[in-house]
Amino acid sequence: MTPTPLQNGATFHDLPPCRVLDTRNASGPDAAAPVLAAAFSRVLSPAGRCGIPASATALSVNVTVTSPTAAGSLVFYPGDAAVPNASTISFGPGQTRANNTILKMAENGSATVGVFNSAPGSVHLIVDVNGYFQ
Repeated sequence: MTPTPLQNGATFHDLPPCRVLDTRNASGPDAAAPVLAAAFSRVLSPAGRCGIPASATALSVNVTVTSPTAAGSLVFYPGDAAVPNASTISFGPGQTRANNTILKMAENGSATVGVFNSAPGSVHLIVDVNGYFQ
């Protein structure tokens, strides 16, 4: 498919849907990414997975939460930035919920994205990418 240019000069590149993170996996590429603990931040490095280049500036993703032990929300942010106030997805205990979003990558060249779990309990996270901006 032909890349789509955007107003800010970035170009969207679609990808076949691909899972870049699944905290339910105890082995394989996500073994070091267990369940998100209560009030915990984690920085993810999706570059190099699923065809995402290190030069990507943002990702088009579907984020899914499952098996939360308490109500809360996840906040995604560039990996080199402070946690913002706006949530990306909210959930209740025991719910599985999904949301499409654009995740801005770190501007310091690390190609990272942060995620903060605001809940007073743990939650599993699944991130499927379908494209990136460059």
